[in-house]
Amino acid sequence: MRKIDIFDSTLRDGAQAAGISFSVNDKIKICKYLDNMGIKYIEAGNPGSNPKDQEFFERVKNEVKFYNSSLVAFGSTRRKNVKVEEDNNVLSLINAGTEYVCIFGKAWDFHATKILGVSLEENLLMIEETISYLKNNGKKVIFDAEHFFDGYKHNREYSLEVLKTAEKAGAVSVCLCDTNGGCFPDEVYNIVKDVCANVSIEVGIHTHNDTGMAVANSMMAVEAGASNVQGTFIGVGERTGNANLSTIIANLMLHRGYDVVKPEYLKNLTSTALKISEISNIRLDNHMPYVGANAFTHKAGMHIDGVKKASTSFEHVPPESVGNERKFLMSEVAGRSTLVEKIKKYAPNVEKDSPIATEIIKRVKELEFEGYQFEGADGTFELLVRRALGTYKPFFTLENFKIIEDNASDDDGFNASAMVKLSVNGKTEISAAEGNGPVNALDKALRKALCVFYPSLDDLILDDYKVRVLETGMATASKVRVLIETRDKSTNKKWSTVGVSTDVIEASWIALVDSIEIKLSNE
Repeated sequence: MRKIDIFDSTLRDGAQAAGISFSVNDKIKICKYLDNMGIKYIEAGNPGSNPKDQEFFERVKNEVKFYNSSLVAFGSTRRKNVKVEEDNNVLSLINAGTEYVCIFGKAWDFHATKILGVSLEENLLMIEETISYLKNNGKKVIFDAEHFFDGYKHNREYSLEVLKTAEKAGAVSVCLCDTNGGCFPDEVYNIVKDVCANVSIEVGIHTHNDTGMAVANSMMAVEAGASNVQGTFIGVGERTGNANLSTIIANLMLHRGYDVVKPEYLKNLTSTALKISEISNIRLDNHMPYVGANAFTHKAGMHIDGVKKASTSFEHVPPESVGNERKFLMSEVAGRSTLVEKIKKYAPNVEKDSPIATEIIKRVKELEFEGYQFEGADGTFELLVRRALGTYKPFFTLENFKIIEDNASDDDGFNASAMVKLSVNGKTEISAAEGNGPVNALDKALRKALCVFYPSLDDLILDDYKVRVLETGMATASKVRVLIETRDKSTNKKWSTVGVSTDVIEASWIALVDSIEIKLSNE
C-alpha cells in the first residue's frame, strides 16, 4: 500500500479565493482541525508578505501542539539581483520557525524571461541558491515548480532542468503545478510519468480547477507516480478553486487503497469540511462528493427501495465511512414506505399500516395540496410528526407583531423595523429590532425576545432563505412558499422549515417559528 502525503494549502492558496479572509484566530482553528484530520503538511502562509502571517507564525508556536501535521512556511526564490542572504522574504522563511518551507520558482521559460525578466541561467541560479541556503539553515525544502505543465509543453528540457536543479540543491520534494488549470488528465498522467523517470526525489502535484478537472488530474498524477498531493480541503482557491482534498483523500483511500490518513481519521472528513466552511464564511456545496449534505441523499422511490435492500446498489461507499449520513427525501416520486421510514426516525414503533402513519400521511398530502413541500423541509416534517404523536409542545405564544417599512434605508442600511410581543409560561416579553427588509427585522425581533427565555438561540444562524410564487396566474394574490435553512453553530447541525401563505410575511413567520421550535425541541 503506497503512502500518499497530503499538503493542504487552505490557509494560503485557499485564502486567495474571492470573499475569504482568514483572521489569525481563524487560521489557528483550521490548523487544529487539519491536524485532527491527520493531514501531513499544512501550508500556513507567507511570513514575508504581510503582518497577519507574521503574527500567525509567532502565535502558532505557543498555541497549537501538532500531533500529526507539519507546519509549512511559503515563499519564493530570492529576487533577481539580490543576494540570497540579503533577501528579506527568504530570511522570513528561516525566522518562521517551521521545519519545512515551500518555495516556488518559475518552470516555464516564458515566465522566466518575460515575467521575471531574467535569463534562463539566472532563473536556475535563483532556484539553486535559495534551496541551498534554506537547507544549510536547517530547513527541509519543498519546491513548487510554478507553471510546470505549460513550461513542459513549451520546452520540456528546460522544465526538467528546473526540477533537477531543485533536486541537486537539496529539495526533499518537487511539486508540479498546473498553475493555469488548463491540463487534462491524460496530459497530466503522461507528463508526471516522465518526471518520475527523471528525478529521484518525491514528486508532488498541485492542480487548479479551471476546467473542472482538478480532482481527476490529481488522481491521475498519483497513478503516474506522484506521492504528494497539494490542494485545499474544500476546493476553495483563486478563480474556480484548487483541487478538493476532501474528495481526493476519500477517493485515494476508499477506491484506490492508498495509505493517506489513519483509517479512523477518515470519519472526520465531513465534520472537518463543515468546520472549515464555517470559518471561511461560505456555504458548503450540498452536492460536494462525500461531505455534501446531498452526497448520500435519495429521492426516487426505486433508488430508496434499492438502498434499503442493499446500500451498495446506489451508494459507492457507506456514508458513515466519511462521517456523513444517508437521507431519504419525500417527494412525488417517493412512496408510502419512504414516508413511514421518515416517521420511524421520530417514532420507531410506527408500522406501515398503523392508524398514526395513515393520519400523518394524510396530513402530508393535505399540506402538499396547499403548496407545502417537505422534500427540503425536514424540520417542518419533524414538527408535523410530533404534533400527530402528541409529543409536541409550543415553547412560546405570539401575542402580536407589527412591521414598519421605510421607503429608503437609514444610515445603517436598515429599511424596516419590527416589534414582537410574546409570552412564555405566562411571562410576557416585548422586543423590537431593525433589519434589512421586513423578514430580517422580524427574525431579529423574534430571537431577541426569545433569547430572554432561551439563551441557546444565540447559536442559531439563518443560512438560506428562499421564496417561490406558487400560482403565477394569480399575480399579487398568489400563494408563496418560503423555505428557510437554519444552522446551529455550536453543533453544525442544519435543518430546513417551510411556510405557505398568500402573505409572504406570514409564510416567513411560519417557517421562522418552526426553525426555532426544532432547536428547542431537540435540546
